[in-house]
Amino acid sequence: MSRVVSHDRGLRNFLLIWFGQLISGVGSRLSAFALGIWVLQETGSTTRFALIFVAMSVPALLVSPLAGALVDRWDRRRVMLCCELLSAATMLSLAGLLAAGRLELWHIYAAVAVTAVANAFLAPAYSASIPLLANRDQLTRVNGLVQTGAAVAQVAGPLLAGVLVTTFSLHGVLLIDAASFLAGAVALALARVPRPERSEGGESLWREAGDGFRYVRQRGGLLGLLSVFGVNNFLFGIASIAITPLVLSFADPARLGLQMGIGGAGLLLGGLAMTATGGPRRRIHGVLGCSLLAGLAIAVHGLAPSLVLVTAAGFAMFAVLPAISASNDSIWQSKVPAELQGRCFAIQRLLSEAAMPLGYCLAGPLAEHLFEPMLTQGGALAGSVGLVIGTGPGRGIGLMFIVLGLLMAAVAVAAYCIKAIRQVEQLPDAISGPAQTETARTPPTTTYREPA
Repeated sequence: MSRVVSHDRGLRNFLLIWFGQLISGVGSRLSAFALGIWVLQETGSTTRFALIFVAMSVPALLVSPLAGALVDRWDRRRVMLCCELLSAATMLSLAGLLAAGRLELWHIYAAVAVTAVANAFLAPAYSASIPLLANRDQLTRVNGLVQTGAAVAQVAGPLLAGVLVTTFSLHGVLLIDAASFLAGAVALALARVPRPERSEGGESLWREAGDGFRYVRQRGGLLGLLSVFGVNNFLFGIASIAITPLVLSFADPARLGLQMGIGGAGLLLGGLAMTATGGPRRRIHGVLGCSLLAGLAIAVHGLAPSLVLVTAAGFAMFAVLPAISASNDSIWQSKVPAELQGRCFAIQRLLSEAAMPLGYCLAGPLAEHLFEPMLTQGGALAGSVGLVIGTGPGRGIGLMFIVLGLLMAAVAVAAYCIKAIRQVEQLPDAISGPAQTETARTPPTTTYREPA
């Protein structure tokens, strides 16, 4: 027999899960920072350090399509619980190898790959659980809280890691990370997440994995949002790599750390603002309007070699990112049926995992071989653009930031000119509040209308 899940109880369950994910996220940042330092200190190789990110992104990229389908088949709370326990066991294994003096580089790559695969299942399960616990009108606030948790982890993780590595060593940090995963698992064990009803169609796993993309492809607004999401991730990927050489071209590493710390504070404040206000009434304005602002903020980075200017622009850029993510997630959570949300969020993750590494790979060649030569003394643009933004080391990267930012702003404007994207919120709602069942054995009640 189905049971009604009250609104208040759903929010309590969400907050319990959110708090566990906050602790788990901080722990993950701790170990990622500490393991990176260990690899650099042990090998002195930037390439071997970079391979950590390859080990993190490639396995997740490969499993994401099937992960979404499996998340929609299985109990989402149990999926998240198993992922937390697997990550805890992985960190405990690394701690044991380190304590025995047998930790090797390949152990770290393998551990990072395992935790990345676990997160490829956990992330869509977490996102797809939110509309089962919160009313439609509160989705933006709730997603803002999720963004706030991610910002806290991003800011607090590296700061705590620097202290803990010195105080407890890498072994202690790994144990703390394992404990944080266990805390996340305990929170999930205490919470309850309703199971969306799904028909027993007997489809193959591969066909189910494709159902999410077919649903999106038939709705031009969602497909357009997916495209904007992919372009933004690609451009952010380039900018995230190029920011370090840009700042170091006129400042020292200590000031670079200050600039990044202030940017992280912008991310945190932006998440808090979304939680408190709920963001724009029309969520598409939150996605495209804030994408426009983020693009302009990226462009400002390149106008002059000024730490104050770059720091202010970085703060502004990070402050609007939670509005983009929370508004985008809220649209998807309200327009995609609950039984398809794992697959649709996996598609978003797949695009993110593919677009950002592509940006990482292109950032160096674009900066070194295209933009920097243009603004050296006697370069192709030294006598024109160089008169405005300057010439010399780092100015070509500054020009690259201007181009990246204007491209992002142009994409946001172009997307708003497309009716299907601008009016995506007029698609029929797939949900009206917290899910009402915890079993998949009764006939489905959630329906959606296919476009003509």
